[in-house]
Amino acid sequence: MNKKEKIYFIPGLMTDYRLWSRVAPLIEEKYEIVYLKIPRSTDFDYINEVLEKEIKDEKANLLGFSLGGYIASYFTIKNTNRVKKLFMLSATPAKTPIEEIERRKEKLEFAKQSPMIFLDFEKAKSLVEEQNQGDEELIKTIMNMFNEMGKDKFISQLESTFYRKDLSNELKELQLPVTMFYSSDDRLLDSVAIRKLEIESINKEHNINLIKRVGTSHNIALEFPEDLAKYIKEWMDNN
Repeated sequence: MNKKEKIYFIPGLMTDYRLWSRVAPLIEEKYEIVYLKIPRSTDFDYINEVLEKEIKDEKANLLGFSLGGYIASYFTIKNTNRVKKLFMLSATPAKTPIEEIERRKEKLEFAKQSPMIFLDFEKAKSLVEEQNQGDEELIKTIMNMFNEMGKDKFISQLESTFYRKDLSNELKELQLPVTMFYSSDDRLLDSVAIRKLEIESINKEHNINLIKRVGTSHNIALEFPEDLAKYIKEWMDNN
């Protein structure tokens, strides 16, 4: 029996292994999935050090979602010899725009001053595409992940986004398969950074495989697992 190839999954802001609950059954017969957590720190070098110990393979396949996608790209750039392939889901390698940092600072201060933070059903519902807003299980999964992870993790993870460096140039220079899968109108994604990569791709300035689906979804893994499973398999087959 052939040994399954591993894929290390890194979640995003206020998400955990449950983020992958719909895509995992579609690929786990073929691949071994290792679920990583985002270490509690605002220092990406420290996060990197923790992951260096947790990722056991000499050459790892990394798939990161949102903040986890940035962390996966950071790890890859710092440890190129230890990464075989990189997949960034609903993520960019760019630094957080100044206006977005200001907006997040307001959220951070509110969270620090509140005894607890809570994502209610209606707010969670607003985070998914209109066609999926009747999927109660999906909405509760998003809501439960956020609420169970709690205030301290929210503060740490949100604050870490203030200190992102732009990794775009280093990412474009990587000599390994890199795929980015995202929604065209994802309001949580840096549209300027994505558009720049798209233009550069047209001009053949990099070899990143950009896959854009039409829609607003950020939580693609939960909302469109069949599409994600398809592109994961294509990415893994790309040597």
